[in-house]
Amino acid sequence: MYVQFKKGVLDLCVLVALSHKDCYGYELVSEISKRIEISEGTIYPLLRKLRDEGYVTAYLAESTEGPPRKYYALTTKGRTTKVTMLREWYKFVSMVNQFLKERDHDEQA
Repeated sequence: MYVQFKKGVLDLCVLVALSHKDCYGYELVSEISKRIEISEGTIYPLLRKLRDEGYVTAYLAESTEGPPRKYYALTTKGRTTKVTMLREWYKFVSMVNQFLKERDHDEQA
């Protein structure tokens, strides 16, 4: 996948994933990687940025599989931003698809 496409939507993917449940970093990587290839080296700086911007908060929780894990949760600001970003994403995708269909149709005619 074209790397710039991926960079542009990872914030949204993380916000959407966290809107369903709180997650720790590796869990987010695993969930998002089911559809988009990402690494832990990508997710942690992104989570730090989202936390600094007030979209997520972090807390430690005990783990049955070792030391406590740092979980991330959406803030109210994060939930509002997710809704706005989703709306803008679907509008953007629709406009790009329309453009591509028109141009592709012109070339095939």
